[in-house]
Amino acid sequence: MIQPPDDIYYMKHALAEAALAAEEGEVPIGAIIVCNQRIIARAHNQTERLHDPTAHAEMLAITSATHFLGAKYLTGCSLYVTIEPCTMCAGAIAWSQLHTLIYGAPDEKRGFQRYAPQALHPKTILRANVLEKECAELMTQFFRARR
Repeated sequence: MIQPPDDIYYMKHALAEAALAAEEGEVPIGAIIVCNQRIIARAHNQTERLHDPTAHAEMLAITSATHFLGAKYLTGCSLYVTIEPCTMCAGAIAWSQLHTLIYGAPDEKRGFQRYAPQALHPKTILRANVLEKECAELMTQFFRARR
């Protein structure tokens, strides 16, 4: 019997998006949105390319998913992101009413749990530290190369 994809499977797709960001000189954060076990949106940071401080992977993925579904709420969807979302992105996750947020590595400096731990919608399920080492290593390598 074929097993349905799991968090690791989907986080690897988010990591692939993060790698694309790094290749473009963007902070390597990737995100995907899954609905009914199908990836319906994928994105990576584009703040440099678009000259837009709000062009985070999560924000772009949410916009893409709402367009795909033709709806403003993502109640049956899951967001996979390589790094803990910032407060801005946590707010967007709450407003879009995503069912589940899964992230890879924590962001000790800018993560929402430090500044606004109650930012998510009350019904949103949170799972952290999925492929944490791989997600953190991509960020470490990116910033080490830039120094």
